[in-house]
Amino acid sequence: MEERGTWWREAKFGMFIHWGLYALLAGSYAGRESGGNAEWIMHDLHIPPEEYRTLAGRFDPVDFDADAIVRLCREAGMRYIVFTAKHHDGFAMYHSRASRYNIVDATPFGRDVAMELKRACDRHGVRLCFYYSQAQDWDHPGGLEEGKTVSPQAFQGYLEQKCLPQVRELLEGYGPLGLVWYDTPMDMPRADCLRMRDLVRTLQPDCLVSGRVGHELGDYMTTGDDFIPLLACDGPFEVPATMNGTWGYAAGRRRWKRPEAMVRDLVRIVSRGGNYLLNVGPDARGSLPRESVEALRAIGRFMRLNGESIYATRPVPTYPYDIEWGYFTARPGKLYIHVFEDMPEIYLINMGNTPLRAYLLADGTPLTVVERETCEHVHSWRIALPEGRAGEIDTVICVEVAEAEIRFEPLGK
Repeated sequence: MEERGTWWREAKFGMFIHWGLYALLAGSYAGRESGGNAEWIMHDLHIPPEEYRTLAGRFDPVDFDADAIVRLCREAGMRYIVFTAKHHDGFAMYHSRASRYNIVDATPFGRDVAMELKRACDRHGVRLCFYYSQAQDWDHPGGLEEGKTVSPQAFQGYLEQKCLPQVRELLEGYGPLGLVWYDTPMDMPRADCLRMRDLVRTLQPDCLVSGRVGHELGDYMTTGDDFIPLLACDGPFEVPATMNGTWGYAAGRRRWKRPEAMVRDLVRIVSRGGNYLLNVGPDARGSLPRESVEALRAIGRFMRLNGESIYATRPVPTYPYDIEWGYFTARPGKLYIHVFEDMPEIYLINMGNTPLRAYLLADGTPLTVVERETCEHVHSWRIALPEGRAGEIDTVICVEVAEAEIRFEPLGK
């Protein structure tokens, strides 16, 4: 990953956009509800490809506004967008020459939303990235699908006729991309996964490849959906996450996470060295659900005041005690203490640094740090917090220290 991945390691927070024909169904078809992810409805409800294809004739998202979505992304403090250029259903959300089954040629809408997103990202300084389902394609006879047997020859036909040409189109036609987000490699042979990775390397050497390219060939590890590692990982990782238990739009899903919970997830992930890729699912008209918009704006208010404690930070050594109220991030010479509970003070022991000053990151309010040695060679810090913080999502304390590296002393020393 090295230098070409610096932007991604520093960004920490990105927007996932799952959008396709499945938005028309909104989680139900022919009187049946899809109990799983809404974008899997074709597979889960066994909709034949010829029936599913008819959705394209009704797909006319007249409310889609790429500029508004990218501005919301920036307002939320997100630094990159990953857009579903082609999901498992096989429908391309850009103008593909390799398959006329795409949003320009097959719908009354007739606009290249991927190109509109690219131009909006260029205007607002956001990195555009594309999701591409490389193995699963429920529309192409050679594409893989759970429960379906596909011969190696048929799969190679799909790779040559559709998959590789479409990835090439995205890499050649939409300017510099931040990364290609491959997904669900299933049982693709390593040689084919290498072709997927090397196509990106050849056409855009600075473009990253997600961990789901398969066979550990990606630039970073992608966790399971909505799964956060318990501890810091050995290398860079990303957590893709939903707001309400589905990626594609589902009209009946009301289990929305609170903004406070998503900020805490962001801090937990960043404190362990990862990136948070938070999803939105536009509806059939191209609008984002109100709950998504309100949540992102709330997160953005936190990020505008406290983004320094998120962007370009690094994890710190594991604190040797089990605390429930918060997490730590760091920069050289600075420790950020994220306090999620309404507490009058925090008390940390086994600290190995010399504190110089402490203050609230949001407004610079100075805080008093009392340092003392409680046991032989074991130092503690006591930091009093001001009153009136009830309702804050996360109170972030910045402690400037004399040393570049943050150190916590292990137990027993």
